[in-house]
Parts: sequence; structure tokens; C-alpha cells
Amino acid sequence: MRLARFVAAGFGTGYVPLAAGTVASAVAVITGAGLMLLAPWALALAAALATFGGYLAIRHASVEGDPGWVTIDEFAGQWITLLALARPTLSGLLAAFVLFRVFDITKLGPIGWADRRHGAFGIMADDVIAGLIAAVILLLTGMLFPALL
Repeated sequence: MRLARFVAAGFGTGYVPLAAGTVASAVAVITGAGLMLLAPWALALAAALATFGGYLAIRHASVEGDPGWVTIDEFAGQWITLLALARPTLSGLLAAFVLFRVFDITKLGPIGWADRRHGAFGIMADDVIAGLIAAVILLLTGMLFPALL
């Protein structure tokens, strides 16, 4: 159970007293950039593991509601967003961070729908959807304005 809670807490980032989700997203951007530099497939693997492993960890830890200390969902969503970048640049990483956080916080459209689902599915799904939407916007931005990213 301890390991499940540690994973659900975003490897401990969920225990930060203020803005745990934002802190987790920032840590995810930094580690995601490192994974991008490590190997082309490393970030995609980490995003998949965070998504599915996070779901299982939340279920195993018997998490109820969507407590602020659960931040593995931020890692999954932020890493999904970063998949839209060809390489880690400061402007691209910053854009990925801001886009993901805006969608995660505002809960627009399908993100809000997913957020209202119960249990591990709802906790993970809203961030995964926010990450996918942010990634699409980032991809389009990179196609239209490649010098920006």
C-alpha cells in the first residue's frame, strides 16, 4: 500500500503543501525533458506507465474523491503534452507547461466531463484528456509557427 500511495502522490510531489498539482507538473516537465534527451521512446513509455500505473496505484491505495495529494495524473497529462515536441526547447517546454495547466485547471468541455467521473478513472482521465488537447494545440502551433517552439 505504501508504494501505491507513493506512486499516486506523484513520487512524493503530492505532499508539497501548496499548489501540489503545479509543482508536480513542473517536475514532470523537467523529468520529461530529460527523458526526451535520453531516448526517443523514453517519454512515451513514461507517459504510458504513468497513465496505467497511476490508475492502478490510485485503485490499490483506495483513494476516495480526488484529493490534492494525488498528482500522478499531472505527470501523465504533462508527459502526454510533451510528446508533441520534437525536442525539448525552453519555449516548447514552457508552452507545454502553460497549456496543460490551463486545461487542467479550467476543466473545459470533455475535461470537465471526465473530472466528474468517480474513482481512479475520473482522477486520471481529466488529466489525460487535458494532455491530449494541449498536445494537439502544441502540434498545430509547431506546424504553423515552427520558430516558436
